[in-house]
Amino acid sequence: MSQQIPEANLEEAIAAIDLGSNSFHLIVARVIEGHLQIIDKMKEMVRLGEGLTADKRLDPVVSKRALECLSRYSQRLRPLPAENIRVVGTNTMRQIHPDDNFHSLAEKALLHPIEIIAGREEARLVYLGVAHGLAAANEKRLVVDIGGGSTELIIGEGYLPHERESLHMGCVSMSRRFFMDGVITDQAMHEAELACALEIRPVRNEFKEGGWIRAIGSSGTIKSIGNVVIEQGWSETGITRESLDRLKHYLIDAGSIDKVSLKGLSEERKPVFAGGLAVLSAVFEHIGIDHMDVSSEALREGLIYDMIGRSHHEDARERTLKTLGRRYDIDETQANRVETTALALLDRAKRAWQLEDPRYLAMLSWAAKVHEIGLTVSHSQFQKHGAYLLEKSDLSGFSLQEQKVLAALVRGHRRKFPSAIFDSLPREVVTCTKQLCILLRLSVLSHRARSSVAKPMPRLEVEENRISLVFPDDWINHHPLTRAELQQEAQYLNSAGYLLRFS
Repeated sequence: MSQQIPEANLEEAIAAIDLGSNSFHLIVARVIEGHLQIIDKMKEMVRLGEGLTADKRLDPVVSKRALECLSRYSQRLRPLPAENIRVVGTNTMRQIHPDDNFHSLAEKALLHPIEIIAGREEARLVYLGVAHGLAAANEKRLVVDIGGGSTELIIGEGYLPHERESLHMGCVSMSRRFFMDGVITDQAMHEAELACALEIRPVRNEFKEGGWIRAIGSSGTIKSIGNVVIEQGWSETGITRESLDRLKHYLIDAGSIDKVSLKGLSEERKPVFAGGLAVLSAVFEHIGIDHMDVSSEALREGLIYDMIGRSHHEDARERTLKTLGRRYDIDETQANRVETTALALLDRAKRAWQLEDPRYLAMLSWAAKVHEIGLTVSHSQFQKHGAYLLEKSDLSGFSLQEQKVLAALVRGHRRKFPSAIFDSLPREVVTCTKQLCILLRLSVLSHRARSSVAKPMPRLEVEENRISLVFPDDWINHHPLTRAELQQEAQYLNSAGYLLRFS
């Protein structure tokens, strides 16, 4: 049973793509009478993680295979509006060396931006997808998702995850490490399970004693294991600890994956099956699972539901920033002043600077809300402390790219304009991020006195790298302190190639 979706004009299809370490998934859905209806699914076993070298480069053969898949997906996405599509990359995409330029090539093949998400954000989306596929209940659930390069563990209730973790073990990485030649021995399986146990150990107590009463598994590895143990008659429903042990002994007795013949196990899943089994066996053993149900929903469905939430003012990113504000005791009144002025300036500059996309408004709003977050560390250079907190924290709902842009805006909101920080961002967002930062700087400057008495809003005009502020009634000449601050700001911006004039 899925959660009721608010009625809205969402008759057009929406699509989500999950670029995993083992397989790429595309899902297309639409909202019919308030409920989500899946209308198309595509899956290809790209095995991106298989092509990752020790120095984090991507094997050209695997890269070609992935780009060809994305080109096929782009044909399916072509009829859909860009705003109805989300694409995320997970563990392997997080690791590929930037010099490989794969991210850019992938976006060109797909003809759509690709968000790279952190492990805990991946866990949140997995839980969201799984939870929507379950009957409504107040029980605490443990959700386990084994991907190609990582395994996500989540404890939650209803649609809200409470504990999330992403561990560096998956069916591809473990198969490459311990079963590379396809040989399966008792020793290799033992070593693989021991390696997984070491990954689990730091969070073992947290998840073993988390108070959950039902375990649910998702994604290809767990679905395949579930199919096999039921087809073999080793379990009636789901996956049991006994059925896992029988499956493990079967593989060891076979000695080689080439000799394995099991109902429910596809040929394309075989090369990574032993590694996935080792991961799940370790999770059962060390988290204390005796029985696991299997979900047909996973990350891609979570993406769909997250998109729907964003369009109905249930954006996880807004909730995250409110939580940050409380945690770091941000002065909400001051943040609101800065936000109001920044958005007013954006309204006047957006046409000339081509900042009319709603995403620019959202990013500027978020930056204004948390621009003083670094004060919790120290007033000295608090813009640097704030940028570090925003870039390195697990921010639910945000992609890694969004976090970097948000951190850059906060880093640049005062003192010297850090051009090098902006220039290190993806090329396509450098200019717009600098422009948003200038608007934020001007807003922060106008509220530096932290007074409830409103200053007059100047007329703002922008053209390329030229910025003009005109205050009403010769106001600026009667306020020498503000004039001095603007003169200093003009010097800061001039060093970054922007000309600020005011009168």
